[in-house]
Amino acid sequence: MATNKWKNWSGIVKCQPKKIKFPKSEKELQKVVQKCIKKGQRLRVCGTGHSWNPLCETDEIMVSLDEYQGIEHIDMEKKQATVYAGTKLHLLGKLLFEYGLGLKNMGDIDEQSIAGAVSTGTHGTGMELGSLSTQVVGLTLVTGTGDIVACSETENRELFKAAQLSLGMLGVISKITLQCDPAYKLKLHVDKEPIHSVFANLDRYNRDNRNFEFYWFPYTDYVQTKFSNITHESPKDPGRVEFMTDMVLENGLFGVMSAATRVVPKFSSRLARISAWAVSTSDKVNWSHKVYTMPRLVKFNEMEYNIPLDRFQEVFDEIRHCIDREKFNVHFPLENRFSPADDIYLSSAYGRESAYISCHVYKGKPYQKYFAALEKIFRKYDGRPHWAKLHTLTANELADIYPKWEDFRRIRQQCDPNGLFLNGYLRALVGAKATEKVIY
Repeated sequence: MATNKWKNWSGIVKCQPKKIKFPKSEKELQKVVQKCIKKGQRLRVCGTGHSWNPLCETDEIMVSLDEYQGIEHIDMEKKQATVYAGTKLHLLGKLLFEYGLGLKNMGDIDEQSIAGAVSTGTHGTGMELGSLSTQVVGLTLVTGTGDIVACSETENRELFKAAQLSLGMLGVISKITLQCDPAYKLKLHVDKEPIHSVFANLDRYNRDNRNFEFYWFPYTDYVQTKFSNITHESPKDPGRVEFMTDMVLENGLFGVMSAATRVVPKFSSRLARISAWAVSTSDKVNWSHKVYTMPRLVKFNEMEYNIPLDRFQEVFDEIRHCIDREKFNVHFPLENRFSPADDIYLSSAYGRESAYISCHVYKGKPYQKYFAALEKIFRKYDGRPHWAKLHTLTANELADIYPKWEDFRRIRQQCDPNGLFLNGYLRALVGAKATEKVIY
């Protein structure tokens, strides 16, 4: 007998829905929602599974938008693209480029669907560039009442500010309108620096570069820095050097050595030092969607927190001392990125300039004590979690750190009065009443 088994990218979340639906149009999607309402079944949408939290977990109806991809409309005058919600980011980059357009910013992975990336607050880095959610200028939802509702800055604005980042709790996103830029090329410069040099120059690095981020290797004094800026240089053939770096070293060899740390955990600190030693200087020039992202073949579990930018060095120093003191068996570098404030209700950057610190543990290795120790530090400095990545915060704690929390909960109740889109994890997360269920 066939079963509908589903798991996320790292394998940490698994479930077995009764059925997985693959609508190919907004009308088909609406029919799926309406049928669930009629039968009293709950529904969750899955993207590519790049969340480490059980956002998509369900034993009832799962909806995949994998067959609902592509561009519906391009407004070349406004440089806006309306795209189907299931469109994968790697496909979106190619499609926009055909129209001479590009996303304003991206993260470093392009496997996610655009709806999943927007709904969880996926972001890149750059003090003038917000998350993917900030690039959204319009959305269409199929709500928990079965209605199709459009929203934007000028239409149903309060719903729009909640829907720009909603964890799929307001409805199933059908279409997204994105504000794009004319297609542009980036020059990526990768280097290695002592950590004290980065902090001495941090304000300048963020001010003078379109995108700046750095990776600190535990148990070392060194980081890998990455600077990206718009260039008019011609794209360069990535060739053998980039293949050796991205695929052989950063994925192949790193994957083999990471696996060795599961057998010999104490090898972790040595591998971190080897990785720092191996960082080399390089440059890459290409169209933006080919520069932002890179392959991620070595699987891991991840936690990421947003902290106020003006507390960043304090947080970083405390984390560094914690790792040195506790001797955690970790070797993945900690990724550090930066963003401006925004006004999206559930955005971790709501109302404040922000720094993000992301920590990773190789798949199959215990991560709980490491993440708990760092989460305690993040919370001390008013940290807000990345919604797609592991954290332990409860509804009451989240209400304290998100100024628009109660507004979001009110709008969620209006859009989904019977809890059609809530699973157990989300019900606990937003503090929904246990009696809130589909009425039929």
